[in-house]
Amino acid sequence: MTRPDLHPGPSLDEVASCARRHYGDRLVSLVVFGSRGRGSARADSDLDLLVVADGLPRGRVARVMEFAALETALAAQGTLGTPAVSCSPVFKSPAEAAAGSPLFLDMVDDARILFDRDGFFAAVLDRLRTRLTALGARRVWRGNAWFWDLKPDYVPGEVFEL
Repeated sequence: MTRPDLHPGPSLDEVASCARRHYGDRLVSLVVFGSRGRGSARADSDLDLLVVADGLPRGRVARVMEFAALETALAAQGTLGTPAVSCSPVFKSPAEAAAGSPLFLDMVDDARILFDRDGFFAAVLDRLRTRLTALGARRVWRGNAWFWDLKPDYVPGEVFEL
């Protein structure tokens, strides 16, 4: 049974199709994360997207401007559902994604990979999971939020990397 405060949100298949048309062969990975990735979205939840693509323009503003045409197309065909649904995209080149990001911690358990050329982003997440396991890291839920205890046996002054 669906909770009444949850919103089914956009058709993720259509989001993936539109992104593939928009970015073409440049698209490497398209990932939904956050509440929609976890399946806990409410009517006012945004659509958190990770876009990994070749040939992205330099700088966040230029990347957002390039994405705007995709978001407009999704809204025009009703794919985003209610007007309250908006996209919150994060853009990475393959090199930037391969270097990792603390944001990827949010994706380890909850990401929904919609498109993944040659398993690129799945491999990024697998490497991160392997490192988290080696550190003994654990995801700790407190109330309705969570945080990572990255190294439970941490000794003050110790240096470690993800």
